[in-house]
Amino acid sequence: MDLFEAKAVKPMLIKDLEEPFNSPDHIYELKLDGIRCIAYLNETATDLRNKRNDILLPRYPELSNIHVAAKGKCILDGELVILKNGVPDFFEVQRRSLMSDKFKIELAAKQYPASYVAFDILYLNNKALTDLPLLRRKELLEEVINEDTKLAISRYVEEYGIELFSLAKQQNLEGVVAKVKDSKYYFDKRTKDWIKFKYLADRDFVICGYIIKEKGVTSLILGQYRGSELLYKGHVTFGVRSNFAAEYNVKKIPSSPFRLTPSGNEDAIWLEPKLVCVVQYMPNEKGMLRQPVLKGIRDDKDPLDCQED
Repeated sequence: MDLFEAKAVKPMLIKDLEEPFNSPDHIYELKLDGIRCIAYLNETATDLRNKRNDILLPRYPELSNIHVAAKGKCILDGELVILKNGVPDFFEVQRRSLMSDKFKIELAAKQYPASYVAFDILYLNNKALTDLPLLRRKELLEEVINEDTKLAISRYVEEYGIELFSLAKQQNLEGVVAKVKDSKYYFDKRTKDWIKFKYLADRDFVICGYIIKEKGVTSLILGQYRGSELLYKGHVTFGVRSNFAAEYNVKKIPSSPFRLTPSGNEDAIWLEPKLVCVVQYMPNEKGMLRQPVLKGIRDDKDPLDCQED
């Protein structure tokens, strides 16, 4: 089936690695803090889909005409970002993704307009490009796209990953992605061809309940799956709004969703495990969440995809 007509591309995944490295066989790109999405562009229309293949344009109407910057029918892989004070702001992206009121969406689009940053091209004028080496796809991407304020191309450097990572840290950016120069594009696969090293680590968790502490402080109870079993993974308090329960309409359940629930959760209000959040933390050797902070809620990931390492 034609890739463009099917509109079911699942993007290539990125493997985690903590330590940056230099290599003449790699290129290095900044890891932008937004929503990974696929753009389907032709002569008359734009279609943006997230990793769950949800249509994004109703929440990001300012991107509905980015197809005019493309010289042909193409499929792009990239990141949808919102800049705030010149830096990608995940909270604003997350806030918009959860909006449904058309008037509020229009106001948000004027205040903090989104942009799409393309870093790969998978299809051009009825031909799949996924078997081409990465650098050749990068060349085609630059030939096809006329950049403007809404559609940009991700820049990269060769060989010097450590230096780029150092610059990313100085600017408080999320990190760097290293890619093998001659790598092919593999749908929905995680390989060593694409590796990310991040200044601050983050993980996706299922919100399984919450505890209201002193002075109205709310602590979320986190879980991840091992196969089909939901496992307790701890709490996050920093970054959680006191009105969390009212803000997100998640169904309460009478008992813990975990088979084994550690002590300290006797006062928990348990929730149906349907809501996924991103927690940012400082990595350590034991794999624990050190200084965890709630980064945001995401609707582009299924709870069952929150699998422990």
